[in-house]
Amino acid sequence: MSRQRELVLRPVTVSEIPAVLDLWRRSAENAHRPTDTAGAVEALLARDPDALITAWSGPELIGTVIAGWDGWRWHLYRLAVAPEHRRQGIAGALLEAAEDRCRRLGGGRFDAMVLDDNETAHRVWRSRGYRRQAEWSRWIKPMSAD
Repeated sequence: MSRQRELVLRPVTVSEIPAVLDLWRRSAENAHRPTDTAGAVEALLARDPDALITAWSGPELIGTVIAGWDGWRWHLYRLAVAPEHRRQGIAGALLEAAEDRCRRLGGGRFDAMVLDDNETAHRVWRSRGYRRQAEWSRWIKPMSAD
């Protein structure tokens, strides 16, 4: 990151939600996800204001990760780095911040939701010591809009 300003990691604010949604549209694998909405991010922040960790270079949002706790284990998801800022250690810094938060709050185990065909993400997660757990499959049931 030699040509960039200092990297600042911090929780997102409600006023920054549009920037988060824009980053996710540009940077994340979205083919198998429900559509991201401002309302969903607002609900996350209302429940846990520090869950969505962001990375900034000056005024530019360049990365995110969500570190959520269900009372049993920590879930890490929505790791995204702007394409023009990849391979500069930003994902690793975000994951380190998420893991630090989890440890401070008593977390003992992390899991990450990573799409099977996202090889770029696999390399990032593996470099941080994560591995695919073959014994489990994720089962989903979309909520009805009714």
